[in-house]
Amino acid sequence: MYISSIFRLDNEKDKIAFMKRYSFATIITNKNGIPLATQLPFTIRDSSDKLVLTSHFALANEQAKYIEENISLVIFSEPHAYISPSHYDKFESVPTWDYIAIHAYGRAKVVHEEGSKLCLLEEMIGFYEKDYKKQWEKLPENFKQRMMKGIVAFELDVTELQGQQKLSQNKTAEEKERIIKTLESSKIGSEKELASYIRKTMAD
Repeated sequence: MYISSIFRLDNEKDKIAFMKRYSFATIITNKNGIPLATQLPFTIRDSSDKLVLTSHFALANEQAKYIEENISLVIFSEPHAYISPSHYDKFESVPTWDYIAIHAYGRAKVVHEEGSKLCLLEEMIGFYEKDYKKQWEKLPENFKQRMMKGIVAFELDVTELQGQQKLSQNKTAEEKERIIKTLESSKIGSEKELASYIRKTMAD
């Protein structure tokens, strides 16, 4: 993606932390020159030398047929907000939008082996709702098998990770404070979250 140098997010730990916090993302894959996209919950597995994203498609989703032969793009983007020029000191100002976005590129591999597929599902359960694991373990095995046959699980090794945080870094401290106060008073939760990210840039 195009990233202005002032808004580039270079810190790998910050990028991964953002992905884990806003893990419902969009995966885009090419099919004969036409992009296919699906919104999925992801688990993010990071080690010192590898970053792996895991999720699963519904079996009927044709995008699953193309993820092994093409590089996919996974977009993580959540808190964002319209920023009014009324916050700026200069009259000759225009509206803009503040946001954070992480783009992860990589080629996915479908997980066929039943034991490995089960491990991926249980990893996702542990990530999103650990308490559900007790209920999952009590479900009949034939029910679990039917559920697993209805999905295509995959792992995507990330080969490139891009990050952008457009958080009014090019504005004065006074302008940022006005923006933060407006966002903090918003009834929209994501705008309140964005305010905390902007404030963090002022402390860094």
